[in-house]
Amino acid sequence: MKNLSLLSALLILAVTISVAQAPKAQTTAQKQTKILIETEYGNMTAVLYNETPQHRDNFVKLIKQGWYNGSIFHRVIRNFMIQGGGKESQMNDPGYTIPAEFNSKYFHKKGALAAARKPDQVNPKKASSGSQFYIVQGQVLKDQQLDMFEKQTNKKISAERRAAYKTVGGTPHLDDEYTVFGEVISGLDVIDKIAAVQTGSGDKPVKDVKMKITVIK
Repeated sequence: MKNLSLLSALLILAVTISVAQAPKAQTTAQKQTKILIETEYGNMTAVLYNETPQHRDNFVKLIKQGWYNGSIFHRVIRNFMIQGGGKESQMNDPGYTIPAEFNSKYFHKKGALAAARKPDQVNPKKASSGSQFYIVQGQVLKDQQLDMFEKQTNKKISAERRAAYKTVGGTPHLDDEYTVFGEVISGLDVIDKIAAVQTGSGDKPVKDVKMKITVIK
């Protein structure tokens, strides 16, 4: 009888330990990498998604190498996006691409951090640039505009995406075409400030908008 009671106690203890440890394991699994993007117009904090591991790991690698420090946002289009990531000039990249990592959870709402790429004609698999990225500004859209987009593209916009595009705004025509691998969680106003700068040929800012990116520990 004593042995039976001891066995029962051990089983209860094992279950208790398992339950107690579960939240910790879940928290660890959900932890996301945070980065800081510093500019003269203010700072942006962003998270990198775990569901796009190749893009996340490559971005972190380049950040730690100092690739982005002193680089510029070389293409800025108001109500659309701000693009950067080329070292020394917009044409200079690491010399490799990253396979697309599309995920239906992530889309081009305002603040989305996504990878630039070459067009479909020369890049049918939609592989991402090794270093260039863009951050979405976009614009707030109405139901009529989203309905028209659905008709023109024959693509259904989910309720979640529709709600986001009607409130914070974004660029739905880029969805499932470019890999979204993170998002700005603080400093959305900085996107607006950079997007409003004066630009010249090729949508390049007349005055360089430099950046510094670090991983937040």
